[in-house]
Amino acid sequence: MYRKYFKRPLDFIFALLAVVILSPLLLILAILVRIKLGSPVIFKQPRPGLNEKIFTLYKFRTMTNEKDENGNLLPDEDRLTSFGKFLRSTSLDELPELWNILKGDMSFVGPRPLLVQYL
Repeated sequence: MYRKYFKRPLDFIFALLAVVILSPLLLILAILVRIKLGSPVIFKQPRPGLNEKIFTLYKFRTMTNEKDENGNLLPDEDRLTSFGKFLRSTSLDELPELWNILKGDMSFVGPRPLLVQYL
């Protein structure tokens, strides 16, 4: 009964409250990501959701787009900045996932969506 009638409405209400309350922080972080890491500010990645339906997961960007002389992206450890490490260590990079919760792609409580390649 909880999952059917209460979980989704509660997720929506709490996510909406969190977006409203945290909107100044979200704006400040978006500006800092844009200044320190460039554009785009939001990192998008396909992830499997309920019943393995693919959705787009949103996070703040934590790495640069630096490439080698052949045009290939450098390894992740070379592209991860100190600001990106801070965002990850404090989980601030995951605040845009509140939009995923509002859309119904994710829930506050439940398994973390894996990468599609792990299906």
